[in-house]
Amino acid sequence: MQDTAKPATKVLIVDDHPVVLSGCRTLFASDHSIRIDEATDAKSGHRAYVSKRPDVTVIDISLPDVSGFELMRRIRKDDPDAKIIMFSMNDDPAFVVRAVELGAQGYVSKGDDPRILLKAVRKVVAGDNFISPQLAEAVTFSGAAIKANPASQMTPRELEILRLLGRGNKIVEVAEALGISYKTVANTTSLLKQKLGAKNHSDLIRIAVEIGMN
Repeated sequence: MQDTAKPATKVLIVDDHPVVLSGCRTLFASDHSIRIDEATDAKSGHRAYVSKRPDVTVIDISLPDVSGFELMRRIRKDDPDAKIIMFSMNDDPAFVVRAVELGAQGYVSKGDDPRILLKAVRKVVAGDNFISPQLAEAVTFSGAAIKANPASQMTPRELEILRLLGRGNKIVEVAEALGISYKTVANTTSLLKQKLGAKNHSDLIRIAVEIGMN
């Protein structure tokens, strides 16, 4: 008789926290229909995506090299049909909305019951979108606040540059990290100052820290 078993669902986890990766291994070990691969930064995550072509990629927003938003942009540039779940400690509804606007099919809080992530993976694999129930409720009731949050009005590149500046990187270091020209970063920095009403570079960094972009 012909074997009709479905192939395992391939899930790529991109997160630099050992405890999180260990927890994901334990979580997904309970479901033999799922096989996971891991990466600890955006560079290795992008490389793993290209070579493994997972069914779903789970990405932490805060990665050590570039942000999860930037990694999502790079993956979707290679594969517009990529299925991505953002997995983060940041529960700001504006970040949830921005993630969805940038192409994520799911957003799960690290503060949720771990089984929520498993549910999200199953939903996204099936072609549905999924947001943690608590976050979905917060998004529904925070429309005005989301519109007021500067992060919701920024492009992925602007978000990434602001995050690196918020970490204390100089413009030349940001340019090197992102593989773009000094002039591009300098021009974007000037635009960010206008968007955020920053008086000077120090003020821009302060704002970046205040809205969690560091």
